[in-house]
Amino acid sequence: MSLRVVVADDQEIVRAGLTMILDAQPGIEVVGQAADGRRAVELARRLRPDVCLFDIRMPGVDGIEATRSLAGPAVEDPLAVVVITTFDLDEYVYAALRAGARGFLLKNAGADLLSQAVHAAAGGEALIAPSVTARLLGAFARPGRASPPVRPVEALTDREEEILATVARGRTNNEIAGELSISLSTVKSHIASLMAKLGARNRVEIVIWAYETNRV
Repeated sequence: MSLRVVVADDQEIVRAGLTMILDAQPGIEVVGQAADGRRAVELARRLRPDVCLFDIRMPGVDGIEATRSLAGPAVEDPLAVVVITTFDLDEYVYAALRAGARGFLLKNAGADLLSQAVHAAAGGEALIAPSVTARLLGAFARPGRASPPVRPVEALTDREEEILATVARGRTNNEIAGELSISLSTVKSHIASLMAKLGARNRVEIVIWAYETNRV
């Protein structure tokens, strides 16, 4: 079955373009469109898509607030959200990830990267534009930019530290398995353990913790 996507962008030509690109990708179907965050949240709650693709700057409720409403810490059954924007600003990326986004792309990403981000988010992984990953997450690891990182409820094992480093570099589960010569199920088990020890809800929060604690 195709992955079902809701697209939200206040510019009709951009919204139509994103929809056309996604509908042309095998295994992806756009099931709803919205011109603002309020409508996007309503659509997403009604349609329960596999992935939401939200612009940041929208009238009324913006993409970050819409993301928080659907995927934030207080949401019991969060949806997968990928944020896409024209603006390469540190604050936007950090706010989007903290709001619960599973991906962050610039609008010049291209069809392949857009498709990868949708599939990654639907699979519980995360894709952040390569051009912004290290710089933007690293910027928020500096002292004074956020509250102190949480302490693990239990010390990380050496293998978990290895897994943490590969996740922070943006590797997928399959890539980690190949790089460390372990099975895919073992990778998933270690990532689940990392999430439990760090109190992380998803891979993005693992990546943020890695940067905040200077693991990368």
